[in-house]
Amino acid sequence: MLDYLTAGIAFWMTLFGVQESLLEFRLGYLGRYWFIAISASLLLSFLLSAPITITLIIRFTVDPFTFPGNVILCAIAAVIFGVILSLAQWLILRQTEMTPRVFALINTVIGTFVYFLLVWFNEDTLEWSGNPFGGWKTGLVFLAGGAITGGVTGKALDFYCEQVERRLIQLEREREEKETKERERLERERLQKEKLEREILEREILEREILEREILERKRMDREIALEEERKWYEEHGDDDFDYEDEDQE
Repeated sequence: MLDYLTAGIAFWMTLFGVQESLLEFRLGYLGRYWFIAISASLLLSFLLSAPITITLIIRFTVDPFTFPGNVILCAIAAVIFGVILSLAQWLILRQTEMTPRVFALINTVIGTFVYFLLVWFNEDTLEWSGNPFGGWKTGLVFLAGGAITGGVTGKALDFYCEQVERRLIQLEREREEKETKERERLERERLQKEKLEREILEREILEREILEREILERKRMDREIALEEERKWYEEHGDDDFDYEDEDQE
């Protein structure tokens, strides 16, 4: 019969293998380390929990098949596996801001819960020790359970990453549009300012020309008035030397 260890290996390896295939597209090179990190954490968890479980069974006569012994052993194993698995996933997810780090804990809790249900439903076909290849039907159940669980949780994280990507793209587009509008506004203000300065300069030049013409006209009129008064004075007092024709020519 397929024992508990083989069932666990079949379930967890399938679960995280499917997740890696889904997450590699979103996480890039980080997704390639998903399966390796989980496999190493599973091995470490087993090496830590196995001595504790064996010690409780042998020295403290805890029965793993009756209540409350089975609950105690499962709780100890679940805590050890949960902490190490969550830490391994968290170390990968923390390298990118796209994924929620709480997914590490949620993914571990869901995997542990589904594995517990599979063990519970297939308890009659599982043995504490036995031929790991004998219960191939039970093996298929755990393989299918791991694949389905990995597909659902992996797709959930993939969907979340996709939404985050779309949101980031939307924010980037909004930022670019805002910057473009700001540049256009500054450009319009610059052109308007240059136009206003040009109009002011042209107005000043025109006013200066008008003022110069008025000054020249005033000087001409003052000169004509002065010459007219001078001629009248010579006419009244008489001056044979005054040449009126020359004056008119001037």
